[in-house]
Amino acid sequence: MTDLTGKVALITGASRGIGEAAAREFAAAGAKMVLVARSRDRIAELAGEIGHDAVAVPCDIARYWEVEAAVNAAIEAFGRIDILIGNAGVLQPITHLADADPDEWGQVIDVNIKGVFNGMRAAIPVMAAQGGGTIITVSSGAAHAPLEGWSAYCTSKAGAAMLTRAAHLENADKGLRIMGLSPGTVATQMQRDIKASGVNPVSELEWEDHIPPEWPAKCLLWMCGDQADTHLGEEISLRDEGIRRSVGLIA
Repeated sequence: MTDLTGKVALITGASRGIGEAAAREFAAAGAKMVLVARSRDRIAELAGEIGHDAVAVPCDIARYWEVEAAVNAAIEAFGRIDILIGNAGVLQPITHLADADPDEWGQVIDVNIKGVFNGMRAAIPVMAAQGGGTIITVSSGAAHAPLEGWSAYCTSKAGAAMLTRAAHLENADKGLRIMGLSPGTVATQMQRDIKASGVNPVSELEWEDHIPPEWPAKCLLWMCGDQADTHLGEEISLRDEGIRRSVGLIA
């Protein structure tokens, strides 16, 4: 296990799914945790379970000033920020482009692209001043191929993937480690929503076809160590058996 003793990690979308699993994984590795999500009660409960080395910060990541306040809360609580996991994301609306509600479609862009930007914009100057840090964006296979009914999600994930590459290009020389993780399909509430929609082949998958959220959580932890340095600026796919083996998920 990558040792994060003395490190401070901020995870967006920490209230459930991959974010919650990553929070538990990082805390077990010794990190001090800053849990960010809109679900105030759930992240407060999770912080209580982790203990005194965790703080909960309610936040709408689509609003820059709220994300900046979350980063400032991390510094106030623990003195620094070493890791940013840009995990928060939304899928709905699942609808054909011609039928999409413009405001709902735009909200996906606000959360999935602007939310990633807001986290980077708030954290990068702090990390650069410290002399280093790690930023990982949770991506998706949807960033690379269109899927029926998912125009907002696919577009937003493609934008976030390019944003991650741009951030690496501009900040690698400042000691920042920036990359993405495409986890594949994960057994979370999002997959239940996809199943219920009945739209495109992803909805036809069975629950047993999805990996548990603990797998991407363990991969995110692995990516925080120098063993992942050969992937800086890239998007790691958890569908890759070589990656799964390196992380220790398969023999």
